[in-house]
Amino acid sequence: MRGGVSGSADRGRWATALLLGATMAAGAAACSGGSGAPTKAVAVKEAVDLTLSPAEQAGRVRPDSPITVQARSGTVENVTVTTKGEPVEGQMQPGRTGWRSRWALNPDTEYTVTATGLGRDGRTATVTRTFRTAKVKRTLATNVEAPYDKETVGVGIPIILRFDQAVTEKAAVERALEVRSAKPVEGAWHWFGDQSVVFRTRKHWPRQTKVTFRAHLSGVRMAKGVWGERNQTVNFRIGDEHISRASENDHILVVKKNGKTVRRMPVSMGKGGLLKYTTTNGDHLTMDKDSPVVMDSTTVGCPKGCPDYYRQVVHSAVRISNSGEYVHSAPWSVGSQGNNNVSHGCVNASPANARWFYNFSYRGDPFKVTGSKRELEPENGWGYWQLDWDDWVKGSALKRSVTAGPQDPAPA
Repeated sequence: MRGGVSGSADRGRWATALLLGATMAAGAAACSGGSGAPTKAVAVKEAVDLTLSPAEQAGRVRPDSPITVQARSGTVENVTVTTKGEPVEGQMQPGRTGWRSRWALNPDTEYTVTATGLGRDGRTATVTRTFRTAKVKRTLATNVEAPYDKETVGVGIPIILRFDQAVTEKAAVERALEVRSAKPVEGAWHWFGDQSVVFRTRKHWPRQTKVTFRAHLSGVRMAKGVWGERNQTVNFRIGDEHISRASENDHILVVKKNGKTVRRMPVSMGKGGLLKYTTTNGDHLTMDKDSPVVMDSTTVGCPKGCPDYYRQVVHSAVRISNSGEYVHSAPWSVGSQGNNNVSHGCVNASPANARWFYNFSYRGDPFKVTGSKRELEPENGWGYWQLDWDDWVKGSALKRSVTAGPQDPAPA
């Protein structure tokens, strides 16, 4: 019996040893680089990490500093910026990895940024930051000479900005100017000196088009220590296409509306002899109109006592340059109209024809003069169409044209 019990115990010990050995062998096979399949690492899903800029610096943030939001291990889902000033526009980066404000900020203004991100772990996180932009000592004022807000204008209208001080940071200013058109057009900005920039289209604007111009200049650094004063918005509409052509040789002014001739007028133009009495040749634009207007030869260097001195009150006057040229009523020259050029440089018409043209015209209507030996200078009034397109684009600080459409303007 003792032998029987002993054998049974031995068999138990042997079974336990075999089981342990098998378990250890299985464990060794799983950890070895042998033929067994490796175990897969389990990916850790991370929470989103949002970084906001600028930091919270009371009154020390430059107005031209961008607001940025960056997401690590996730995406930016929403960004809101609140302020007592104007709304802050921004653009999301591809893949929603970040967000950046688009325009400069108003000086001496508090901004609160709230950003929400979505992490790879499926959870959202929200971060808020408040900062204040710095005060500025010197500002530069901007005047929009054309068009006026809510004005109906001609198909050749330029957008003209004048500055009360010299601008040295022209590229920064140009980037802050936005043109949107209901019908897409190609256009470009052109600088004339340091205090004037003009937007002109490559071809005439399409008629019956709504256009919005926004100058996002508040907080833009325009020169050393000089900043933009304010933002401006101008909404205007392109009206019917008015195209006029006046011939010094034929003494006829032909006016077309939307491609069809609507008026032929006998006219008398500059008598010549002196350059100042010669009507300028080329592509003009109608600039403004008034009735009456005082024509005074002292403005062209002929004071009282000069043999050709004159001071004349005229009516129904439409200006086409800055060198004293108008289309206006001239009852005293009706006999010469259609036959001879007897004016001091203006386009003389009969009272009835001048009144009709005065009522017909928009600012920015193309007005072409042919047959004259005196060429219109591009800076004489709105002689901007005298420059060919390549030369016009060269005058851009960014050296490029843009396509202005219903959406954000893009390089053409």
